[in-house]
Amino acid sequence: MNCLCDTNVLSELCRPFPNQGVIEWTHTVSEISLSVITVEEIYFGLTRRPNVRILRWFEAFVTDNCSVLSVNAEIAEHAGQLRAELSLRGQTRTQADMLIAATASAHGLALVTRNERDFADCGIVVINPFS
Repeated sequence: MNCLCDTNVLSELCRPFPNQGVIEWTHTVSEISLSVITVEEIYFGLTRRPNVRILRWFEAFVTDNCSVLSVNAEIAEHAGQLRAELSLRGQTRTQADMLIAATASAHGLALVTRNERDFADCGIVVINPFS
């Protein structure tokens, strides 16, 4: 299975004792993709609270295991439309989450995240390895 991995899953993997469900999930995937949004969120966190061990782990993990997917005009358009449609139904979502959802949709990938509610009604398959 190919998937798009959300920030919280990567954060869990670098913990000293990660959630067992997340570890088991890693054995089921053939390819892990990341959105550039996720990469930005990781570097934001590591800049605010520097941790050399986690930085080295993250950079090696991405190099060895992941493909990083960019946001293009098509993905940005879909994200904007999706966020507006959800907003009109009273569902507020972040720009970052909608860009991630639109990236998953554009590439036909399931999104792996702990935050299922953030991606509900986005028209993508969401997998929660924490449950």
